[in-house]
This record gives sequence, C-alpha cells and structure tokens, in this order.
Amino acid sequence: MSETPRKPAAPARRKAGRHRGEGQWAAGHFTPLNGNEQFKKDDDGLNVRTRIETIYAQRGFDAIDAQDLRGRMRWWGLYTQRRPGIDGGKTAILEPEELDDEFFMLRVRIDGGQLTTQQLRTIAEISQEFARGTADITDRQNIQYHWIRIEDMPEIWRRLESVGLSTTEACGDTPRVIIGSPVAGIDAREIIDGTPALEEIQRRVVGNKAYSNLPRKFKSAISGSPLLDVAHEINDVSFVGVVHPEFGPGFDVWVGGGLSTNPRLGVRLGAWVPLEDVADVHEGVVGIFRDYGYRRLRTRARLKFLVADWGPERFRQVLEDEYLLRRMADGPAPEQPPHAWRDHVGVHRQQDGRYYVGFAPRVGRVDGTTLAKIADLAEAHGSTRVRTTVEQKMIILDVAEEQVTALTEGLQALDLTTTPSAFRRGTMACTGIEFCKLAIVETKARGSWLIEEMERRLPAFDEPLTININGCPNSCARIQIADIGLKGQLVTDADGRQVEGFQVHLGGSLGLDAGFGRKVRGLKVTAEGLADYVERVLRAYLDQREEGERFAQWVARADEGSLT
Repeated sequence: MSETPRKPAAPARRKAGRHRGEGQWAAGHFTPLNGNEQFKKDDDGLNVRTRIETIYAQRGFDAIDAQDLRGRMRWWGLYTQRRPGIDGGKTAILEPEELDDEFFMLRVRIDGGQLTTQQLRTIAEISQEFARGTADITDRQNIQYHWIRIEDMPEIWRRLESVGLSTTEACGDTPRVIIGSPVAGIDAREIIDGTPALEEIQRRVVGNKAYSNLPRKFKSAISGSPLLDVAHEINDVSFVGVVHPEFGPGFDVWVGGGLSTNPRLGVRLGAWVPLEDVADVHEGVVGIFRDYGYRRLRTRARLKFLVADWGPERFRQVLEDEYLLRRMADGPAPEQPPHAWRDHVGVHRQQDGRYYVGFAPRVGRVDGTTLAKIADLAEAHGSTRVRTTVEQKMIILDVAEEQVTALTEGLQALDLTTTPSAFRRGTMACTGIEFCKLAIVETKARGSWLIEEMERRLPAFDEPLTININGCPNSCARIQIADIGLKGQLVTDADGRQVEGFQVHLGGSLGLDAGFGRKVRGLKVTAEGLADYVERVLRAYLDQREEGERFAQWVARADEGSLT
C-alpha cells in the first residue's frame, strides 16, 4: 500500500501509510528491517545444524557465533537457559550475554502429542544421561529438557532420530509443533480423525526451506474432538471438527489467534474443508504469512496482526485466489462443548472397546526416571502408545478393561493420579525463572505449592477451574484465557519491599464464552500471599454463584470487592 501524502504540519498522518514499511515480501519489501530479519537473510536457520555438529560440539560453547547462539539455534529447538542466581529484577536490564548460561533448553517436538513407549523411553534415557533428569511437558504437547551441553547434541539427535523423534523447527520463526487431539482415532465421541492431515502437514512443511523463514513463529492445531481439546482459538491456524449438513464430517478453519502481550482470539473463515484438503489449506495459510506477514517490527510480526487488519473475508479471498486457486465450501461453526474438563484425564472407553487412561503430573513437571517408569507401566499393561496434552497431562492408550485397575494403581504409586483434585487438574505453569531468561518470578514450584495449599484449604471444591501461572508477560502458560491467570512481576509487599508476585486476570476461557480475563484495577498479589487470595476469591464464588454458574460467568458479574 502506498503512503498517503502528508503535509509538513501534520505528522500524525503517518499512521495512514504504516503498511508501506511493514516489510511484506508480497509488496516487494525484501530489505531486512531489523536484526532478526538480517540474520535470517544471511543464512537459513536450518543450516546451523551442520555447524553445531562439526564445529561447536567439538570446540565447545565459547566457539559459538553470537547470531547462531541467540538466533539460528532455535530452528533446532535450542535456547540458552538462564544463568543461575540472577533475580527477576534484573531480567529486563541485563544484556543477553549476561543472562546466558552455557547450558541449553532443548525442545523435542511431539506433533499431535503422539509417542510410542519406545520413543518415551528414549526421551527418558536422554533426560537421565544428558539433562540432569529434567523433562517438562509443555502446554503444546512438547517435551523440554534443561542443562543440555552443546557437546552432547550430536548424540542426542542421533538417539532421537533413531526412534523417529525430532527437534527440527521446535522453535524459531518456523511452523512449530502441530498440536492435535491426543485421542485422535480412538475416542468414541470423535467427529473425525485428523491424524492423516497432521502427518501430511508434517511431511510438507517441517524442515522445508520454503517455509523456514517466516516473520515469526507459526502455531497450528487440528482436532476432530467435540471437546475442542487443542485450544484452537489461540493458534495461527486451526482446523476444528464439524459436520457439514451436505458434505458430512470435515473441518472448520480458524486463523489469527495468539496471546502474549497483545492477545487476540482466532476468527472463523466460514469455510469447511474435507480431510484430504486440510494440508493444502494449511500450506496456503503458511504461505500467506510468509509473503504478507509484517517483518518490520517483531512486536507486530505474528499472523494475528495481519488478520486483524485484513479481516476474515479478505484473508479467505487471498487464500482462495492466490494460494488454493479454488473456492472452499461455506460451512458450520463448531458446536459448543459441554461444561466439563477437556483434558481427557481419567478412564475413558475407546472406539474399539479398550480404554485410554489420562493422568495428571503436577504443572507438567516430570523427570526422566518417571517417564521411563510410565513406559514400563504402559507396556506391562498391554499398551505401546502414550500421548501428551495441551494441559501438560499424559494419556496411556489401548488398555484392556481387565488391566485398567492395575494400571491406575501403578500410576498412583508414581504420584500420577487419574482422579486429581480440581486444583491439580486445572493448574499449569510455564518454565519460570528457574531456567527462562525472560522470567521475573518462579512458577513451577509455586504452582505445586499452590495445589497442595488449595487441596488442604478447599478439599471439596470440584468445579472445572483453570489456574495458569506465568513467569513474565509473554503468556506461554496462557494467562489471559484462564479462570485465574497469574502474570509474574515484582510487587510491593506490606513492608514496602519488592518481592515476587502476580498481576491477576480473572474469568478468561476458551470454548464456552471464549474471551480474555478481567483485570481488576490494581489487583496484584505477592507470591507468598497467593494461596490466601485464591482461597478468598473461590469462597466468594461458592457463596455467590447461581445454580450451574461457571466461575468465568460469576466473575463477569461480580463486584470488585468480591474479586480482591
């Protein structure tokens, strides 16, 4: 778009022509407009693996080029982790090299959350040998290690790839992991199994240099579950199972979702696509993002900003006219899910008469020893398939009815319950200050402590409730769409000291009445006072709720006094 001519005395009119400088390739703007775009132009991020294997793994951390270290290594799932002992008050003021430790976080992509017991055992062995036992389940179905040395990466890749696992484009400005229903193909309630489409998307885009230089990260989801179990509203593109009145089961297309500091819910294109066309549509949306996405400012480079400016009608038109070269059928919206948990925790019957068994680690924190025992338990009870979920939970598939009780007892012995409290089931946490260079406060241990406190204080509470704990404003733990979202920051305590604490978001949700949480003016709590606050607001909810009223609905009408 050309810039609107401006009079010298009217500088405010610059906004009318802002898109001229957005760095869109489709407009012919290929000159890099920031450092990230420059290093991507200088060398594709996928090329760094050769240097890791042939140079850095041989010479050690100090040999790593700075642009590779803080840029291209992400294309292979590697981030430097936070140097120990740096408090949250210094996060925003130190230079990157002052925050960097000589160890790495390594993300293993688990597309669709799909694992075999052999793969899970390999993940466990790598954790024990190379990651000091660490192995966290993320809210995008991945596994994350910490304490990884660059010298060990060739052997780690060899082991992962020997069982069909990968870290390719687990991070970076790329098509990230494709999240999928963890019970695809087995759930008796399923509308359509998206697995063939997920596998075709993987084949087409992962590691493909046609899509390895996107403006920012690109997140995808596909599910045919009526529970809407992949958080489709907050992905760049999502395919949601629906039944077309004429064409039958297929997928409704959503685009432009994302959280972080400028959250937006995805929007429907109003289009229905059959299973066999999902990969085409996905590739078209990735192509639009690559070609039309904003590359000038990192803070405006996600697809959600382009969708907000264009609107769904124009986005669909460009997709059909320039990428698909055909029209998509109009289609229905997904049906509203039931007011229930969507994490598949518990014992559930499969289509084939066997059962899947979902269980709840604490805030996604497990370890290599535990993962190895989960693989052993699954195999001992006749299963070779395990799944991860977008709620940091796990599922064992294909369990015969006569094996269910013994399996659940074995999981319970590992403190992996299939009947968790509402607090254990609904609490998730990001990595936090323990390892993350962006974090301001601790999250994982705080989340585990909060679960224990709330189980003790409100043992009979059994309503579906999400408590999402994030160590910084970036919302990796999805604070804006939680019933109780906690954004880490430094706050002032009663004695005037700066301490770890949280800004509180209340009443966010996905699925039913999807929307962002309410911020009450000035509502911040110290980390030490968190359990007191959560107890207080939940007791107010229990006292004031109407019959069948969900927490988010109550928050929308409650007075501020009840929320503070």
